[in-house]
Amino acid sequence: MKKNLQAYLFLGSISGFIVALDQWTKTVVESNLVFNETWMPVEWLRPFLRIVHWKNTGAAFGIGQGLNYFFLILSIIVVLVIVYYFPLIPDSDRFFQTALSMQLGGAVGNLIDRISHGYVTDFISVGRFPVFNVADASITLGVGVLLLGIWFEERERRDE
Repeated sequence: MKKNLQAYLFLGSISGFIVALDQWTKTVVESNLVFNETWMPVEWLRPFLRIVHWKNTGAAFGIGQGLNYFFLILSIIVVLVIVYYFPLIPDSDRFFQTALSMQLGGAVGNLIDRISHGYVTDFISVGRFPVFNVADASITLGVGVLLLGIWFEERERRDE
């Protein structure tokens, strides 16, 4: 029981921070920019970085436009699987715990949008890359943390 509580505190602290940051940044964008309006915080970054108010009915980075309900159901499944599985991860596997916490935070952040708006608000535009948000970045970085953890684990096994 104590192990589950500690695991959920770890999960909740990271994912909760990500959800809060994601929802706050989306609210700032929605409150200050009309749909498709662009804001340039630093003019010389124009070719590389822009803030643009965008609505996404697909997955991360604009994949699968118009499939909001599919991704809504998929997000709910992902959230439930992570919440169920998380306490089973050994405390020593912080990479995996951190990765899943980041992915949960991103999934919940976008799930809130899908339920409340019927789309996800995206706003970070980097070069020609599709517009994304904090939740998308968190999910992607969570995959990176997971891969890094696997790499470190494989390296340790080889060194034994």
